[in-house]
Amino acid sequence: MKKLLFLCIVVLISSCKSSEKEGLRDLTGIAVTPMLEDSMSVRAIEIVSGKTLWFADDKGRYGYFDFKGEPVTYAITYDTLVPHFRAIASNGKDIFLLSIGSPALLYKTDKSGKAHLVYRETHPKAFYDAMKFWNEKEGIAIGDPTEGGCLSILITRNGGDSWSRIPCGKLPLVMDGEGAFAASNTNIDIVGDETWVATGGLRSRIFYSPDKGNSWEAYNVPVVQGEPTLGMYSVDFWDKHHGIAIGGDYTRPEYNTANKAITTDGGKSWTLVASKKYPGYRSCVQYVPGRYGREVVAAGFEGISFSRDGGHHWKPLSDEGFYTLRFLNDSVAYAAGKGRIARLDFKQQNID
Repeated sequence: MKKLLFLCIVVLISSCKSSEKEGLRDLTGIAVTPMLEDSMSVRAIEIVSGKTLWFADDKGRYGYFDFKGEPVTYAITYDTLVPHFRAIASNGKDIFLLSIGSPALLYKTDKSGKAHLVYRETHPKAFYDAMKFWNEKEGIAIGDPTEGGCLSILITRNGGDSWSRIPCGKLPLVMDGEGAFAASNTNIDIVGDETWVATGGLRSRIFYSPDKGNSWEAYNVPVVQGEPTLGMYSVDFWDKHHGIAIGGDYTRPEYNTANKAITTDGGKSWTLVASKKYPGYRSCVQYVPGRYGREVVAAGFEGISFSRDGGHHWKPLSDEGFYTLRFLNDSVAYAAGKGRIARLDFKQQNID
């Protein structure tokens, strides 16, 4: 009986290893199919329930694709102001749009197109960068400091109907010149109740909350920093332990020194990877779903890059420029940038 049990265990382990090995692959390129082209800039996209791609642009427009037909689009004006949207999020039921600049405007909408203003902030320094939800009721938006020496962090606990700022006394103090980049709506990530926010500029750190924004800590990251355009622009976590951050300097996109880092302890410590090696500046980094945390794709206005070893080594996949992307599955993603939204089909080959 013991021998039979032992043999079963050996077969199971061998099967798992074989299955994982058979799943190894390399991405070799991308087929880019435009879905919407216009005189717009899009940094805010979100795939909802695996069925719908939502987007918002710099001209107060927003809408969605159902992946089958033409986009449905709407537009918002606030008095005479046209909102410049850089962040979009879904709680699984409704869609939320957040503008940069002052006044900061946060709208709640759905497929009917009716948008309701649920938060407004008129501080002259207001500038919100990214937004995400933990669940249907609870969400977070983060922005640059206004006063009091802390990040601007908004929380909702009622499905986005109302939002309130966390008092500075409950947050780590920011350093002079430390803020965040509204480059791709990916300088914030959530796994379960845990949250990570990447800052940049004169200081670049990770702000971490283990409990849906109720308490916070800040961790140093050894990425390039010290100037207003330097630091982390995007962060993504495979699970609550393993994460990756990318950035650099958008004014010097070829600069690749200390612009990529990984963590294996939930963001408490970070290790530089591929420093002084390709790629340079990228505004968005995402783990490929279903690939064990090995495969990573990074996008920027100078192209799309791929790593199949968790970020240690990279290669170019395309010189097509985008600001942000989201995966539908391990072979299809949607990306947005200057003047367009597109579908990306990844070309692949198996590795023996």
